Amino acid sequence: MELMDKTINSYFDVWLGPRDPRVKGWLLLENYTPTFVFSVLYLLIVWLGPKYMRNKQPFSCRGILVIYNLGLTLLSLYMFYELVTGVLEGGYNFFCQDTHSGGEADMKIIRVLWWYYFSKLIEFMDTFFFILRKNNHQITVLHVYHHATMLNIWWFVMNWVPCGHSYFGATLNSFIHVLMYSYYGLSAVPAMRPYLWWKKYITQGQLIQFVLTIFQTSCGVVWPCAFPQGWLYFQISYMISLIVLFTNFYIQTYNKKASSRRKEYQNGSTAIANGYTNSFSSLENNVKQRKQRKD
Repeated sequence: MELMDKTINSYFDVWLGPRDPRVKGWLLLENYTPTFVFSVLYLLIVWLGPKYMRNKQPFSCRGILVIYNLGLTLLSLYMFYELVTGVLEGGYNFFCQDTHSGGEADMKIIRVLWWYYFSKLIEFMDTFFFILRKNNHQITVLHVYHHATMLNIWWFVMNWVPCGHSYFGATLNSFIHVLMYSYYGLSAVPAMRPYLWWKKYITQGQLIQFVLTIFQTSCGVVWPCAFPQGWLYFQISYMISLIVLFTNFYIQTYNKKASSRRKEYQNGSTAIANGYTNSFSSLENNVKQRKQRKD
């Protein structure tokens, strides 16, 4: 294993150049193998988990879901606060910020972004809860792609560009996750579900996040600094892939449902808001059934 790690590290050093020495020896960052193994195990569970649960009763997981989502809400809030204050302390330039001019604030950003990287490992549990609860319809291509790639991408970010221009996407994503995991935590409590109306707007917020990240990353391309350009181009490409997938998800989830409701309403197959349509139909059916029995 040690020989394999050295071989992999040597290839990465040739392809990507020397690593940032400030993260040397940090948990899970020294070698790529653990991150890769976690990702493979995640994909195996995604594949085998639903097969294992096929003939089993779904688990409720209600209590642990509340705790899990509360924990991720608080972690996301902590990361958002620390990133914003670190950026302000270091006087980060919105248009382009290199990885070595923020002084002590750079180390603050690096420490927070390690937690951001580690949170992507914790978030594998999102999928595992879907499997345990047999909510397999929520395990979409978008869901698996996003979870499986983020942990790996951030391993590379933490080793080569762990601060500077890397801060922006993580800051926005942490803010979105405060909203998202608080929503999930509340939705695990049945009494709260009627009051949760902002799920649609979380997806809209995610799309806005990707667009803003592309804009801010592009600024580093147009007005370059010492931040490596290759990372900026990769970030833009990855954000575009997420926009495509999230837009498709949004259309499938919200626009098509709204269109389907309108069609059903026009065809008379959906109840009017006051419920008279369904009541009248039920009454009419009951009368018909009684007549048939009398005959």
